[in-house]
Amino acid sequence: VQLQASGGGLVQAGGSLRLSCAASGRTLSSNALGWFRQAPGKEREFVSGISGRSGGSTYHADSVKGRFTISRDNAKNTVYLQMDSLKPEDTAVYYCAAHYSSFYYPLSDFGFWGQGTLVTVSS
Repeated sequence: VQLQASGGGLVQAGGSLRLSCAASGRTLSSNALGWFRQAPGKEREFVSGISGRSGGSTYHADSVKGRFTISRDNAKNTVYLQMDSLKPEDTAVYYCAAHYSSFYYPLSDFGFWGQGTLVTVSS
């Protein structure tokens, strides 16, 4: 499985970005998908997750709740992260990942990773 993340860039505080992550090599419709981020000098953080199949269960970290929305398009084998009301503290490299199962826990079972896309939010 290969995951290709895109959509990062430089945006002013209060702006929006949409990250995309397209999978190839196999269909991931049954797998949970997620977004992580890592800011310089900080540990990797689980930002958002979406369950497999219908994507009926989602998770958003408290730091992004109400501002970020994760979604998936199984027909395109793609997961998205809509990021609104961006803040400078959202600056990080964002990684998409696929879980071995249809649920996004445990986090240690995110076994397929994309290469990361940089999001920079200026104040």
